[in-house]
Amino acid sequence: MRKEQRLTKDSEFATVAKQGRTWIHKLMLLKTLPNGLEFNRYGFIASKKVGKAVVRNQVKRRMREVARLTPVTPGWDLVFIARSEAANAQYQDLKAAMKLLLQRARLLLGA
Repeated sequence: MRKEQRLTKDSEFATVAKQGRTWIHKLMLLKTLPNGLEFNRYGFIASKKVGKAVVRNQVKRRMREVARLTPVTPGWDLVFIARSEAANAQYQDLKAAMKLLLQRARLLLGA
């Protein structure tokens, strides 16, 4: 993802967490907040509860790839937070979970 499409600062994550809406799935959480821009900005979090560094990075890479390939309504800040069950999930499971969360949030294009 390009730099402008990423949430990078702690303050940006905190704003989405405090002011945004939350949707929950057994593999991940989705927090959303309108950003007033013409594009989306994404953030991905995997805490130490998910596993060691290799596992956390693998889960975040998979979530980033699913987000990259999924068409989403523009103008939102989206933060995906991996839950501990995500460590054992396959790519297809993460894809289904992310699409379901985006559908619940009414942000999935073409659904």
